[in-house]
Amino acid sequence: MISTEKVSLSHGQRTLFKDVSIKFLPGNCYGLIGANGAGKSTFLKILSGEIAQDHGEVHIPNGLRLAVLKQNQFEFDEIQVLKTVMMGNANLYKIMEEKEALYAKPDFSEKDGIRASELEGEFADLNGWDAESQAAEMLESLGIPAKLHEKNMKDLEPGQKVRALLAQALFGDPDILLLDEPTNNLDLGTIAWLEEFLIEFKNTVIVVSHDRHFLNKVTTHIADIDFNKITVYTGNYSFWYQASQLNLKQKQDQNKKSEDKAKELKDFISRFSANASKSKQATSRKKMLEKLKVEDIKPSTRKYPHIHFEQDREVGKDILRTSQLAAKVSDHAAFQGFELQVKKGDKIAFIGKNPDPAALLFQVLAGKVKSTSGEFSWGVTAKVAYFPKDHDDYFEEDINLLDWMRQFAVEKEEFEEEYLRGFLGKMLFSGQEVHKKATVLSGGEKVRCMLAKIMMEKANVLLLDEPTNHLDLESITALNRGLVAFPGTIFFISQDRETVSSIAQRIIEVSPMGIVDREVNYEEFVTRADIQKERQAIYPS
Repeated sequence: MISTEKVSLSHGQRTLFKDVSIKFLPGNCYGLIGANGAGKSTFLKILSGEIAQDHGEVHIPNGLRLAVLKQNQFEFDEIQVLKTVMMGNANLYKIMEEKEALYAKPDFSEKDGIRASELEGEFADLNGWDAESQAAEMLESLGIPAKLHEKNMKDLEPGQKVRALLAQALFGDPDILLLDEPTNNLDLGTIAWLEEFLIEFKNTVIVVSHDRHFLNKVTTHIADIDFNKITVYTGNYSFWYQASQLNLKQKQDQNKKSEDKAKELKDFISRFSANASKSKQATSRKKMLEKLKVEDIKPSTRKYPHIHFEQDREVGKDILRTSQLAAKVSDHAAFQGFELQVKKGDKIAFIGKNPDPAALLFQVLAGKVKSTSGEFSWGVTAKVAYFPKDHDDYFEEDINLLDWMRQFAVEKEEFEEEYLRGFLGKMLFSGQEVHKKATVLSGGEKVRCMLAKIMMEKANVLLLDEPTNHLDLESITALNRGLVAFPGTIFFISQDRETVSSIAQRIIEVSPMGIVDREVNYEEFVTRADIQKERQAIYPS
């Protein structure tokens, strides 16, 4: 268990937390959520002792071990990968180092022998004899093969470093586990392994993640940062979100009879519980949900963008034609021989362990990069809107947001301030915020501007490369709803599995073996044995 007592922290005039008293209990996994800048990562750093709070106390009972997912990828560059993982259990690693130093002494004394005997006992108590094999097994489970275990951390690729640091945090069965965005740079298979690990984990977990699918799978509780407080709710992210929206709706509808409200909540909880998976966490969560009352969930103060994509006209049957399309990066083929037939209303997710070839394909289809061979053509009725993953060059001019939007206007009405304000307002830029300079926007604000631009274009084909990057959970949820409701055709790349699973009706994998068009939805893609067997051949561990 880990708890706080009246913890407060301010940055200048801004208060992040005020008198936060909270307990995180063993056997539970807490998803820490809050708007961008609410202080999620900061709170984890307070719990770990990395930064100090202004007031209050953090309590960890004596003898309990806390593990943290390190964010500095260069901290262990000169250390062997296997040793880096074992350093996750600081007590065990300290004993190992002292033992090694003792046995290396040329003048090993009787006193040294007594100390070595003590260390051997402590080493055995901490399951030290199995430590190396357990660390190696964890690394392999996270996709780092044995041939890399003896190398130094600096020899790993950035994504592999992240996995090694995750293995370090998980190693040795810590009593308290703090994870900040643990699914970053993990492929689908590795995320699935991590999910099962956390579901079976018997101790305390506190996790920050923008991966809604991950939060829904592993969390038993949601710890919501709002009103400068942290409130814990039973259930996963989807339950918290839907219950919060239901509560808000009921509070706004003052004329609704109390018995109608109670029935609405009862039906909601019953429906949600019935959809729960059969994991241990979901089973215990269901029992807790059945005891909830609508008053237990407070409406959130956070605002959700209104994302709604309209189309000027429906696209015809002829959407896109490609013929042996190919492109290269630094003289290496990113993809070749690409043939695609698209049906009206198709919503296609392009995936792959390396997203770069798919991103290059999108640049070719958007006319931003020339193909090295082959050809493609959009249908005459197709109006394409493109969202690039790297869009910083759209924001280099020192103009306000109204003028930024105006440069993409085509029709006469689109140049009017009121019209432009409407789209910016939907993306939470209201009042004087529309006069903010484009050059000073945060990553999330830039994405919301790009989405406002795309909404104004009223295209019938959307070409979206990682549109959820830099967005908070509220904006991701709003974008997800908007894409589900869009009647046109969507090509998209996304690492957000909830977005992929709820939108894609078709999966195209851009892999080292070529482009594989699997006309299945995401659920079939991850569960069908024949598909997974094919993927294992493409991506041998």
